[in-house]
Amino acid sequence: MKKYLLALYQPDVGGEAPSRDVLDKIMQDVQDIREDMKASGVWVYSGGLDSPSTASVLRMRGRDVLTTDGPFAESKEYIAGLTIVHVPDLNAALEWARKLVQATGLTIEVRPFLEQSAN
Repeated sequence: MKKYLLALYQPDVGGEAPSRDVLDKIMQDVQDIREDMKASGVWVYSGGLDSPSTASVLRMRGRDVLTTDGPFAESKEYIAGLTIVHVPDLNAALEWARKLVQATGLTIEVRPFLEQSAN
């Protein structure tokens, strides 16, 4: 079994968000998929993220750590949420990601976590 990150990317369209009815339907579909993941024993964690404008970025400058407000990089899309699953292989992770794509219409990046060494 391996853990995979399913990162949901939201286009930064600026302006209008989906209507409350549309958003409520999407959120219910996502909740249903999360419940399916839990029932299947693959769910580890899910969470949505606030907008990039709420981010803080820390980076090294010489020996100092500088903190700045706002996103790490300006982009036409940003990570809106994430889910972590613990599944047998990439194909299983991709199948869960397909369900999320169908529910949200968003782009999903699937990436395996590095294996932890047993020390």
